Amino acid sequence: MSLARTIKNIRQAGFKEWFRSMTYIGDAKFGRHVGTDQFGNRYFENLNPNEEIPGRHRWIDFSQDDFNASQVPPEWHSWLSHIRHLPPSEDPIVKQWTPTWKAPFVENMTGTRGAYKPYSTTAPKVRAWEPVVKPRVGSGSGASPSA
Repeated sequence: MSLARTIKNIRQAGFKEWFRSMTYIGDAKFGRHVGTDQFGNRYFENLNPNEEIPGRHRWIDFSQDDFNASQVPPEWHSWLSHIRHLPPSEDPIVKQWTPTWKAPFVENMTGTRGAYKPYSTTAPKVRAWEPVVKPRVGSGSGASPSA
């Protein structure tokens, strides 16, 4: 990254936002804020062809320090992946056809205490071998071991 681009991004975004993007993304990016999802993740877009590499002009600023891709809701994922042209905050189709009965989106909890663990009430088809211990029969001499 050039020094001129760094200075330009510090002026546009401010030192705090520049430092955050350098820490989390590893690149100083500045663009138009297009929306925020229910988790507080912020989505940006920069359409200036001289500043961004094609295909990397849309990005997300996660609200949590420990982030992963399952924290992105499906409608925003489709926008980030260029499946939809307009972001969900501006797309009339997404606004009109999002059902109100839809369950709230939750991230993938695999590997955490909140992971789904099924409980089955059916008997297992295969049973583990359980050894049966039979009482020992005394030795044939009849002498007691304490004598």
